[in-house]
Amino acid sequence: MRNDIQYIVGHIRSPLYRNSFFLMANTVVTSGLGFFFWMVVARFYTEAEVGWGSAIISSISLLAMLSVPGFGAALIRFLPKAEKPQDMINSCLTISGALAVVLSVIFVAGLDIWSPALVFIKENIVFAAAFVFFVLAQTLYGTIASVFIARRRADFTLYKSAIFSLLKIPLPILLVLFFHAFGIAASWGIASAVALVVALIFFVPRVQPHYKPVPSFNLRVIGSMWRYSSGSYLARLFSAAPALVLPLMVVNLLGAEQNAYFYVAWTIAALLFAIPAAVARSLFAEGAHFEDELWTNVTKSLKFIFLILVPAVVLVLLVGKWLLLLFGEGYSVSGLLFLRILSVSSLFAGVTSIYTTTLRVEDRLRELTLIFGFITVATLLGSYFIMPQAGMVGIGYVWFAVQGVVCLYAVFAMRARYRAAK
Repeated sequence: MRNDIQYIVGHIRSPLYRNSFFLMANTVVTSGLGFFFWMVVARFYTEAEVGWGSAIISSISLLAMLSVPGFGAALIRFLPKAEKPQDMINSCLTISGALAVVLSVIFVAGLDIWSPALVFIKENIVFAAAFVFFVLAQTLYGTIASVFIARRRADFTLYKSAIFSLLKIPLPILLVLFFHAFGIAASWGIASAVALVVALIFFVPRVQPHYKPVPSFNLRVIGSMWRYSSGSYLARLFSAAPALVLPLMVVNLLGAEQNAYFYVAWTIAALLFAIPAAVARSLFAEGAHFEDELWTNVTKSLKFIFLILVPAVVLVLLVGKWLLLLFGEGYSVSGLLFLRILSVSSLFAGVTSIYTTTLRVEDRLRELTLIFGFITVATLLGSYFIMPQAGMVGIGYVWFAVQGVVCLYAVFAMRARYRAAK
């Protein structure tokens, strides 16, 4: 018994497991409280407003991702050994912030072209200005998380997310009378801005002594990480594109109500996908510090993922109907099969996430980009053609097939490289 306790304690103290635990706890907090957020939204907003609001949030997240040219992964990779870490952090934040403003202004100006369903943002100066500000806040909010992971202090990522997740829950009730559908996105944006300020002032100095958030552009520092960050950028775009582009496709092709059903089911399934993602990010941080132990940690990571993921998938399959009913009968009727398909496909993603992390650690960015590029192109094209006939369930089948194919490739590739490493 005593040996078992010592074994468990030893694992918890391991940076790989410790950061994995905190990143998964971060996921539980974000997704769990996010679940309550969407329950509140579903009670105070119509299904059409939920569809528009979720599409706006997806747009903000997409632009925030586009505004960070690979700096998230590059910070995790290079910050541990940086000669001027404060310059590296501030330069990444400055460049990303500037890109966020430019891209969001362009997006709002061209809404008639790329998302006519959201053109009402452009027609209201308050909505347009707030949208730009929210993209800026979300961009910096996401980049800061990489600093905590690089410093192997994922606990601060959890604290930051807790502030964001708790604060956004009551805001939709306050904003529904004034902003309607945009109030959903405003709740999200205001909460991320507050959490960002707290993180910059109180949390980052704890992991980076004497840190001050000052606009900066150190060309030498950026140059040292540019090859990796630019290569990682395209891979990052491809990896996140399906989750961010699909809601925009659904709202424009199937309508706002169908997008509400789609988005809620996807949000619940995202909790499952976040389990391997959390372990993979911790593995990446460990690989940046101790690359010679990569394949030992890969084995540990895979075991850890499936130890948690398999029971979680079974649980969602059993109670998914009642989870969706919490939002309303329409969500359960229209979203249950889609949710179940996504849930099972998370098992494929568990393997793929670990393999792609080994590619990041070993700077094999071309293969990484090709894998994520295939996932994105196949998913979006397949969904576009099947959606008019099969609706969002068709998206689920396409997603399942694509994830299965990539997982099969990852299994064979990982086994070959593991044998070569040994």
